[in-house]
Amino acid sequence: MRVLHVLDHSIPLHSGYTFRTLAILREQRRLGWQTLQLTTPKQGATTAREESADSLVLHRTPNRGDEGLVTQMRMTARRIGELVRSEQPDIVHAHSPVLNALPALWSRMGSRVPLVYELRASWEDAAVDHGTTTEGSLRYRLSRGLETIALMGADQITTICDGLRGDIESRGIAADKVTVIPNAVDVADFRFGVPASPELQARLGLAGRTVLGFAGSFYGYEGLHLLVQALALLRRQRPDLMLLLVGGGPQEQSLRAQVAAAGLGDAVVFTGRVPHTEVQRYYEVIDVLVYPRLPIRLTELVTPLKPLEAMAQGRVFVASDVGGHRELIRHGDTGYLCPAGSAEALAQALDAALNDRFRWPAMRERARRFVERERTWANSVSRYAEVYRRALVRRGRPVPAALQA
Repeated sequence: MRVLHVLDHSIPLHSGYTFRTLAILREQRRLGWQTLQLTTPKQGATTAREESADSLVLHRTPNRGDEGLVTQMRMTARRIGELVRSEQPDIVHAHSPVLNALPALWSRMGSRVPLVYELRASWEDAAVDHGTTTEGSLRYRLSRGLETIALMGADQITTICDGLRGDIESRGIAADKVTVIPNAVDVADFRFGVPASPELQARLGLAGRTVLGFAGSFYGYEGLHLLVQALALLRRQRPDLMLLLVGGGPQEQSLRAQVAAAGLGDAVVFTGRVPHTEVQRYYEVIDVLVYPRLPIRLTELVTPLKPLEAMAQGRVFVASDVGGHRELIRHGDTGYLCPAGSAEALAQALDAALNDRFRWPAMRERARRFVERERTWANSVSRYAEVYRRALVRRGRPVPAALQA
């Protein structure tokens, strides 16, 4: 069983995208499947056709780095065609964005190799999030149209959550063509109930303090400005409260300015980006993690990974009640939800959670069990077998023995 994965980017770049990809590749290889990995010009300018990292051979698409989107897609299509001919995969598995799926469609015209398209987020919504277009604009409608063409052309579709599945089916795609393969975690990678490092607490100036925190990329839709506002409200009654912001991103400078303007410089710690292998130590010094995502189309449809990581580690958290969070979190059972978009509502929810400490041990246990039972990568990736089998049958291709068990 040979699968050619077409990817926007991969290691050594680090992102939620690459972490999901690595988990998929690892679990598919544990099943005995052979995986091939191709990245598009979005990986960055390179002359290399192959690179090695983390025991993987990564096929690259040589490019200068200044080509337009159409040229990039042509280059990607050419590389897919080359690998289909030389490696003869059973399946081409194109992952978001649509700029990967369309070249996969073009390159296999006249071929019977099935195409599986994995939609992790729709291209039009990503464009809105990054500020390159607005919902309802001509560019938005064109992006959505291209996404729909790719979805219709694929033999099978996978996506990461029920919100995106509903959006896919609203485009006229048959329900039996769409499978949810949710984000997950490797629970063995997360230490449960480990006390905070006194050395790290002291170094960050957090010893003896109650700590709110966030770890990740500082994008506008994360709503971190609301977290700073909520901190200002809470400090009136809780002067020992601190905020730890781990990571960085487009909103970092505006957040720093907001903190300074609010006179919270002694209450907020910015760590900058830290190595992925060190992030858990920072989680452990946080009493309550906070995910105040704003209510926009992207956050209503897409489930994030961070709450699952928090559950695996036994961390208490408060999250806004956007659709992506509601799909993961049971309020008062595995975490806390609060109305999205309001600093006042967030402050009230955080205050209630901090007053609820006697319930935290049982909540942590329930959250960990939820992840162990429903959200491990082994469980998620096992679902690809039926997806691939259906795609092969649709193309009249023989089904390998690995998919017949």
